[in-house]
Amino acid sequence: MAENNGTTTKARGHLGTNVSETRRTGRTRRHARLRKKIAGTPSRPRLVVTRSTRHITAQVVDDIAGHTLAHASTLEADVRGMEGDKKAQAAKVGELVASRAKDQGIDAVVFDRGGRRYHGRIAQLADAAREGGLQF
Repeated sequence: MAENNGTTTKARGHLGTNVSETRRTGRTRRHARLRKKIAGTPSRPRLVVTRSTRHITAQVVDDIAGHTLAHASTLEADVRGMEGDKKAQAAKVGELVASRAKDQGIDAVVFDRGGRRYHGRIAQLADAAREGGLQF
C-alpha cells in the first residue's frame, strides 16, 4: 500500500480547504477567464469594479497604454460622508466615474465585474454609470 507523504488530494469540485477559500479561488478563476476575453483599448477602455466588504472602487483603464483614465471610490470624502447603505454609495461611485470618464471624452467602455455576479452593489454601480452616460 502506498504511503501518504502528507499531501492531500482535493475532491473534484472542491477547490479549497474551506468555504471562503473555495469562493476566493472560484472568483479568481472566473476573473481570469473573463480577462482572456476582454481588454480595454484607447477607443473603448475597460471599466474595472473592485469590491471589498467595506468599499467599492471603479477605474476606467486603457490596457494597451497601461493607464488609468478615470477613478472613483467610496474612500473619497464626498462619498464617505453621504448617508445611506452600501448600495447607495456604489451608485454614487458609478455616477462619479461616469462623469469623470465623460470629462476625459470617453463614451463607451467594456465592463469588467471582476469575476463577481452582476448583482447588488456591482449592478447598482453599473446602472448608475449607464445613467451617467457610459455605454456598455
